[in-house]
Amino acid sequence: MKFKTRYSFWKVFWVMLGIYIFFGIIGIIALSLVPAQGKEAIKMEAIMTWSHILKTVLGFLFSTLFFYFTANYYFNLIARKKKFMAYLKISVVAIIACFTYFIGCNAIFPSKTQTEYSTTPLLLFATTLNTFFYIGVSLLIAYLTNLRDGQKQRKVLEAQKMQLEVEKSQANFNFLKAQINPHFLHNTLNFLYARSLPYSAELSEGILTLSDIMRYALSEGNARDGKAPLKDEIEHVRNVIKINQLRFSNNLNVNFEVNGVLNGAMIIPFVLITLVENAFKHGDLKKQEYPIDIKLNVDRNKLYFYCRNKKKSGPKELSTGIGLENIKNRLDLAYGQNYSLNIKDEPEFYTTELTITQL
Repeated sequence: MKFKTRYSFWKVFWVMLGIYIFFGIIGIIALSLVPAQGKEAIKMEAIMTWSHILKTVLGFLFSTLFFYFTANYYFNLIARKKKFMAYLKISVVAIIACFTYFIGCNAIFPSKTQTEYSTTPLLLFATTLNTFFYIGVSLLIAYLTNLRDGQKQRKVLEAQKMQLEVEKSQANFNFLKAQINPHFLHNTLNFLYARSLPYSAELSEGILTLSDIMRYALSEGNARDGKAPLKDEIEHVRNVIKINQLRFSNNLNVNFEVNGVLNGAMIIPFVLITLVENAFKHGDLKKQEYPIDIKLNVDRNKLYFYCRNKKKSGPKELSTGIGLENIKNRLDLAYGQNYSLNIKDEPEFYTTELTITQL
């Protein structure tokens, strides 16, 4: 099993040191309050011997190492929901370690008050109790930590989901705000498409493409759990490219390549199209040697998107879509550490690269 350290060694070290110091102080106070009664009274000098100090130091080191390894291993088992046999294997090792230490320590540092009857049954009983106590504490710490981590993770996910919904609602609101009765406009486009068919194939094609763009943008059913089918997002990009080509009599130089098998992949909507729209708005699209280069690769559950354009030298169009900053926020909320967005703003070229490692 791959060992993931949840509790650092030094954290366990300082906690154990604090516990030993605390109980040491309690023991010294208790001894000072007990009145001396003859020869059998426990004196301070009896416990301040090199033998007793060495035994205490070894006990501290053993406890630190024991709890460091067992608590971390039990935490990994609980977090990964392993079966009983995995717990049994580690518990057997822990039991052997405890018995070896306690019995060996008793043999090396025997008590002056030890009798012949305390060397077998009583010693085994005390060792068994200590072993179960040590293992029980490790299991309890690992379980409580896992429970706390799970609660924290659920709170973070709930907050992220809520924030994503807010961002999505705000993005939809910003889009709809820029429209004049969008549903009426969508229905009107369908009417104009039907009317234009007998007169101009190019005009009717442009109206139909624009209608498809509006349908995707306005559809509430195209997204599930804040995500839309990747194939629909790609089709939306193709339609935007197509409508721009019709605007400029097919004189725009655009290369759009899609590689890989989609297999029902999902993505948060309006991310890819925002990157493409920026290239159309600010790019020089009429030079054949510098086309807009758009590539999309899908490998299992990983996506790589690349868009590069030459900057136009004249006046730039005003941006009316969702800004790059908003896109970054939405990607953060949806994918966390499972994505990277790299933007390279050079004097003549503008490049964006989006990698999502877990769609």
